[in-house]
Amino acid sequence: MGTEKLFNKEKSLDEVVKIKFLGEEFRFKPNSQIQGSQRIVDDLEHYILTAEKQFDHKTSNKNKIAILLLAAMNISKDLNELKIKYSGLEDYISEKIAILIKKIDNVS
Repeated sequence: MGTEKLFNKEKSLDEVVKIKFLGEEFRFKPNSQIQGSQRIVDDLEHYILTAEKQFDHKTSNKNKIAILLLAAMNISKDLNELKIKYSGLEDYISEKIAILIKKIDNVS
């Protein structure tokens, strides 16, 4: 596969996103509450292309599953890192809010 595109992406007027992955086409209609569905597709393409580069030989059906599994693991790892990062941020903000509340209470 190399640098060959794994996905063909189209977006029609009714907001259906088409993804062609290794010869199979998938269509989905994004949830109306989800903004940036094309960005999500682009990010998924990036994860799968990155995973595919770790395989030297031509992709067989068995390797397709391995590529998708590796991409899913990388997505999960990044999500976990973000959760940890933002959990720390939430703790920091809560601490600062508590300090400000104490200062306000002392002024009153």
